[in-house]
Amino acid sequence: MNRTRLMMIGVLALALGFFASVYVYRNLQSKSGASTEPSVEVIVAADDLQVGARVEEHDIKVIKIPRDDLPPGAPRRKSDVLGHGVIIPIARGEFILPNRLAGENAGSGLPSLIPPGMRAVSVRVNEVVSVAGFVTPGTRVDVLLTGTPGAGGEQQTTTVLQNVAVLASGHTLERTSTGEAQNTAVITLLVSPDDAQRLTLASSEGHIQLALRNPLDTKQDEVASSNSRGLYKGVAAPPVQPVVHRTVPKKTATPLPPASTGVSVEVYQGDKKPDVVNCTDNGCGAK
Repeated sequence: MNRTRLMMIGVLALALGFFASVYVYRNLQSKSGASTEPSVEVIVAADDLQVGARVEEHDIKVIKIPRDDLPPGAPRRKSDVLGHGVIIPIARGEFILPNRLAGENAGSGLPSLIPPGMRAVSVRVNEVVSVAGFVTPGTRVDVLLTGTPGAGGEQQTTTVLQNVAVLASGHTLERTSTGEAQNTAVITLLVSPDDAQRLTLASSEGHIQLALRNPLDTKQDEVASSNSRGLYKGVAAPPVQPVVHRTVPKKTATPLPPASTGVSVEVYQGDKKPDVVNCTDNGCGAK
């Protein structure tokens, strides 16, 4: 009896082992089948790449991934990325996509960050002008000018440019890793050719001040100029000069003498002085 029980337990153990082996075998087979999917080579960053850096051989590596996981437009050859400038920071292990690199022959550094048709203009700033150093690359600012227009002698402040992108802070093209404020003497702004002229003229006309914007706030408002008279309450506005209307007397035309309609006739009598006779519609008479 005990022998029969032992045989039944042994058969049951063999059956359970068989089913477990089949289950494990099928799982391993399914995983090996997934690994046989076609894979392709793609280029990723071997290290963190900052804005303005030139992609070198040691900055990239080639890995293999399933074809279905390949991002659209991802470069698969080293020649597609080597020598290009970085315009958007790329973290280690990320795909080096074309929209994060400058165009071919665009170089690296600051020139690679300037889109076609735009200009980079630097303005001299201090700790106050640069908003305590919080104006860093990637932020957006408004440019304010304070000066004395014309010969009035009263200072005015006006908004010269709005929603201008900051390219560089001093010689730095990327933000600080800790986000701390840094004091620099020069801020480089990305502007159009027309705005480049206005910015240069404003720098020589008066005092420049930068106003930091929320990057999500892209609305450009119509802001009127401000002067010192509008800062104080109760200050009367300058009196309006009355307009004097001068009346010019009309010139009266002088009547012309009536035109003579008669005929003058000279009458000679021997050696005497001739008499002049005027003949009109009413008859002739001596003059």
